[in-house]
Amino acid sequence: MARKIKHTKSPEQRRAEVEALQQSIAEQVEQLRQSEQWTRFLAFAQTFHRYSLNNLLLILAQNPEATHVAGYRTWQSIGRQVRKGERGIRIFGGREVRRTVEDEKTGEEKEERGVRFFPVSVFDKSQTDPIDPEADDPGEIAHQLTGDDPAGIAEAVTDWLTGQGWTVERETIPGETNGYTTTDGSRRVVIDADLSPAQAAKTALHEAAHVILHAEEDAAEYVAHRGVKETEAESVAYIVAGTLGLDTAAYSIGYVAGWSGCEAETIKATAANVLRAAHTLADAITEEETRTAA
Repeated sequence: MARKIKHTKSPEQRRAEVEALQQSIAEQVEQLRQSEQWTRFLAFAQTFHRYSLNNLLLILAQNPEATHVAGYRTWQSIGRQVRKGERGIRIFGGREVRRTVEDEKTGEEKEERGVRFFPVSVFDKSQTDPIDPEADDPGEIAHQLTGDDPAGIAEAVTDWLTGQGWTVERETIPGETNGYTTTDGSRRVVIDADLSPAQAAKTALHEAAHVILHAEEDAAEYVAHRGVKETEAESVAYIVAGTLGLDTAAYSIGYVAGWSGCEAETIKATAANVLRAAHTLADAITEEETRTAA
């Protein structure tokens, strides 16, 4: 029998709570936008090259949870070192080339420009370590949760996903990735085995949100709009966790800010999808506690 979390709130109370939590995300992200922490993160993010859709597909095919990707030397220039033994993510780099050719019509020489593509290796942030462990990490605005999962959120989400035909596994995931949902048809959700109970509960909700909102989408659609998709999934996790007494703001607000570009309008634009998925997920993993007459 599926494990569910018991509650005593009326449908009206829960709906109001969900909507209030959704509105609070934009407010807290706006507060973060005014902070020095965001200024440092923005400078960090602007270091990275904007890749083509084809290269993004290659990156995510090799590392589904890649976030910030750069070359070996670029990582060193911003204070991080690629770990020994890490395997590079292979993509295509381009370089402008010029050559002198003869014009077929006039017989005169002319310069012709083109782009030559060649394979290069890049690395995700999760494959690097700080060169100075004591220095502040400007790329870290989402802080891992500590503590327990007293409501049993992870168990309830696992049972619901299993009932939907998904396999949920706990295994060690290298680097900084907390979890992922497969997009190759295998219908697997993987959550890092080394997370605290609270972080594992939040991650389970995040991946369940991906299942509800994005699992049936084409991979290219997800890649092209990844910032919106991650904003939606984390917003759902924050809201549902909040209704169950687990405050994930220390992680969720920074995560949403990073993927949304700290734009409140992006967060507001996702509200309809987020609220729909939050209600669906909350209803799926909870049940109203039966009250007996005195």
